[in-house]
Amino acid sequence: MDPLETYDYLVIGAGSGGMASARRAARHGAKVALVERGRLGGTCVNVGCVPKKLMWNAAECAEWLKDASDYGFEVQRPKVDWAALKRARDQYVARLNGIYERNVELDGVRLFRGEAKFAGPGLVRVGDEQLSAHHILIATGGRPNVPNVPGAELGLTSDGFFALESRPDRVAVVGAGYIAVEIAGVFNALRSDVTLFVRGGRLLAGFDEMLATTLASEMSAAGVSLMSSHELCAVTRAEDGTLSVESHHGKRHSGFDALVWATGRVPNCEGLALDTVAVKRNERSEIEVDDFQNTSAEGIYAVGDVTGRKQLTPVAIAAGRRLADRLFGGKPDAKLDYENVPSVVFSHPPIGTVGLTESEARELYGDDVKIYTTRFTNMRFGFTERKPKTAMKLVCVGPQEKVVGVHTIGTGSDELLQGFAVAVKLGATKADFDRTVAVHPTASEELVLLT
Repeated sequence: MDPLETYDYLVIGAGSGGMASARRAARHGAKVALVERGRLGGTCVNVGCVPKKLMWNAAECAEWLKDASDYGFEVQRPKVDWAALKRARDQYVARLNGIYERNVELDGVRLFRGEAKFAGPGLVRVGDEQLSAHHILIATGGRPNVPNVPGAELGLTSDGFFALESRPDRVAVVGAGYIAVEIAGVFNALRSDVTLFVRGGRLLAGFDEMLATTLASEMSAAGVSLMSSHELCAVTRAEDGTLSVESHHGKRHSGFDALVWATGRVPNCEGLALDTVAVKRNERSEIEVDDFQNTSAEGIYAVGDVTGRKQLTPVAIAAGRRLADRLFGGKPDAKLDYENVPSVVFSHPPIGTVGLTESEARELYGDDVKIYTTRFTNMRFGFTERKPKTAMKLVCVGPQEKVVGVHTIGTGSDELLQGFAVAVKLGATKADFDRTVAVHPTASEELVLLT
């Protein structure tokens, strides 16, 4: 089969990274093709950041309503119409899908719908069509991992969470990472009875320990049942339709209306025929790339979750754009700096974090590390019955006390982080923080008042 056309740039995957890279390349004048088998926007728009934040917003509304009487409002016990919430959320996502498609068209990118498969160097087959390109980007993202245990198919994944038509009364969430705690927090705030099963001894591996311990305490106080050291080995369905789970040490928990697996994600590489073009993958099946997003095969690149590097939407977007700048924009040294990437966990309460954790800093710098912390009740909860805590930490290094880590958990942590991330990126010191006049009364002022 002869190639129909030759493109300068062929992007496989119209998620955050692929879309951003394709559009940037087209704006540089490249002839670009974009291949997508599903809805435009990938994980973030359809079953990730966007619908997740909308559900978190709903959960925040529920918490405000819970506190409203303490502020003098007469509020009856609120009840969420899950179906109405889902309809509004799905309509919002559908509008975004349409905006993405219009933007692709406006930038002159040709969109192909279907499964992409390498047919040889510089050749990709999409259905009955064969495309040729000088440069090919793989940006196929990832998907939820489901453990290989009997009855696992009875549970949902994080994708399935967004397909729920009604709110389950009793929910088991399995996992310890950010997806698990976010889903558990939403369910709990919207009045589901939630049990969170954690295989190890703590939440949020890789995050600062202060964040993990504070979150565990606050989730427990909010009513989530935390089951640590519970690796599940079986799921069964009872005659009444409810689910039961069994752990490796023999404990059994029953009566769940739904179970959500939030046990990590795996890269979407199957079906691409990567062996055809000698693209190397690591032991987790993630595509190996260098600092410039080059794979082991000349002219083939990868960005985003499929590489396993900093699985965050803004990271994929930034890496994809810099790659396009390097290939087509006359910037041969363009690449993403993966250090000091800020991130937020939309848990309850939310988390904002950037830079080194305390343990990472001590491993690198030993006794040159100095820690500043604070713990307080946010003014929002000054006279409410609920008293969730806010905790903050600065990780500083050396005689100049360069700030190498900022970690916060509590109301507003998601919104305050961006500015402090700029400060960390610029190499600010504790003295720089101290010289900054506080914005009062806010939670963020505490980070410039630490002693």
